Amino acid sequence: MDLFDRILQSRGLSDPRSRDEFLNPVYEDFKHDPFLLPDMNNAVERLVAARENQDKITIYGDYDIDGLTASTVLIDAFESFGFEKVDIYIPNRFVEGYGLTIDAVEKIAATGAQLIVTVDCGSLSEKEIIRAKELGVDVIVTDHHNVAPVQPPAVAVINPKRLLQDYPDAYDGYTLRKQFRVQDVADRGGRTVPGSGLYPFLDLAGVGVAFKLVQALQTRLEGLPTGQEKWLLDLVALGTVCDVVTLVDENRANVYWGLKVMAKTRRPGLRALMAVAGVEPEKVSARSLGFGLGPRMNAAGRLETAQYALDMLRSTDKSTALRSSQLLDEMNRDRRADQDRILEEAIVQAEKYVDDPVLVVSSPGWSHGIIGIVAAKLLEKYKKPTFVLEEMGKEAKGSARSYGDFSAADAIRAADDIITKGGGHKLAAGVTLPTKNIGAFRGRVNEFYSSLELRGQAELLLPKADAEASFGEVGETLVAQINQLEPFGNGNPQPILKSVGVKVVGLRRMGSDAQHVKLDLRDLQGRTLQMLAFNAPEHFFVEVGTLVSVWYQPDINEWNSRRTVEGRLLHLELSGTTL
Repeated sequence: MDLFDRILQSRGLSDPRSRDEFLNPVYEDFKHDPFLLPDMNNAVERLVAARENQDKITIYGDYDIDGLTASTVLIDAFESFGFEKVDIYIPNRFVEGYGLTIDAVEKIAATGAQLIVTVDCGSLSEKEIIRAKELGVDVIVTDHHNVAPVQPPAVAVINPKRLLQDYPDAYDGYTLRKQFRVQDVADRGGRTVPGSGLYPFLDLAGVGVAFKLVQALQTRLEGLPTGQEKWLLDLVALGTVCDVVTLVDENRANVYWGLKVMAKTRRPGLRALMAVAGVEPEKVSARSLGFGLGPRMNAAGRLETAQYALDMLRSTDKSTALRSSQLLDEMNRDRRADQDRILEEAIVQAEKYVDDPVLVVSSPGWSHGIIGIVAAKLLEKYKKPTFVLEEMGKEAKGSARSYGDFSAADAIRAADDIITKGGGHKLAAGVTLPTKNIGAFRGRVNEFYSSLELRGQAELLLPKADAEASFGEVGETLVAQINQLEPFGNGNPQPILKSVGVKVVGLRRMGSDAQHVKLDLRDLQGRTLQMLAFNAPEHFFVEVGTLVSVWYQPDINEWNSRRTVEGRLLHLELSGTTL
């Protein structure tokens, strides 16, 4: 069995059928029936009536990429369907915060809107939706976040997570168990539905849910013939990758084909953004979206307003698109400078609490538009769940990042009596609290961690190899085979190889502070391979002659028209003495 076959086997892709389905996903095979999603029929009926009456519609978005792409998907589709009075409302992170607010609902109602369609938010907005009803405005929610036990009084709440709540035994993670496709399953209320009537895959991003609404509307409205919705897949891919949902099932198919649409996108804004980000359209990948386009779009909402990113997406001429993209590029540079400053200050403070199992750091002037990234960087450096807070006078607002078995959201719940509000997910959450309570909050989340009696958490951050390899197996053919597994991301990471007992025959420090390392390694068969690590930890700088085991991802390095295979070094362990 060759190395690529061993990689596929480690991912459960041994039989030819599952392998072909994964390597060559057919869009139509994963185009699940949108009417299997909760309340989809209600939403379609209301929108068909809105089209007949030409009601004024406001799409209520969000300031991150998922919300921006979902908003653009809907307005593009609505315009194709012949809706004439549609606009987009994007809340300001620093003024309104996340999700629907009563103030925003009242502003929208004052414009004469008769219908609000949310994207990427709204599932928990009961009082805001009640207020909209009082003002004569209907609400359709499209979302993918956590849901309430009782749904808010909207016309429709289209959220796949409702099915996970109502039919928990029917799903394995976010995927419908195969046996439930052919038999009845009872929900928590004792009702039964045919297994085939449950949506097969629940981990859609907000843009994925919005796209399902478009597919449903295609069955009732003219203007966007079946198949033409594929031109929206560039946006679906961008939002899906950047929201870090699992790239399997419908998400994988949408991103796989979305990257092909992105390569020849009709959107001047995306073409211009790729240009300023140095992304060649014919080589665009999930990594290009996550690390090239995504940070530039998010920078607008993190520093000022996401409206700039929306304007870029909706640009219709090249010159305007280029100006918008250049502005986003400048904002991203400013964001990185702010991020580096905050991270440097946060590290100094983190050293004071280095013995705490959970880091909690805070300071005035740490923009809460950026501190989530800083929290992720601190987690990576210290291998600990991390809360980073901006002190804003009497109030502090922060972001958390976690990993393994420690839930940031549960930790916040354990401090409910000393915070103002908070919540989120297991691995990422947000919290607002009185500044004077930061010390007590630090104590509370660390007490919560200790109460869990967790063991071996840091090991969960170590890379897991798909297969062991000798250097002779690692060539351009293997890299080309691995590329067939694209798009890479959450649920489908780029494969990792492990080589055991290889000898360090050369070492070079690089970078302005000698923070990067390039190793020349030789295996037992005498084959050599270079490996590179940026911002390498100190134990990567080993003496020549040392035997090590290495975990790495192979790739092609092109320099001066010369192509060589090298490894991106992820982890290194000593496996012998110096020779």
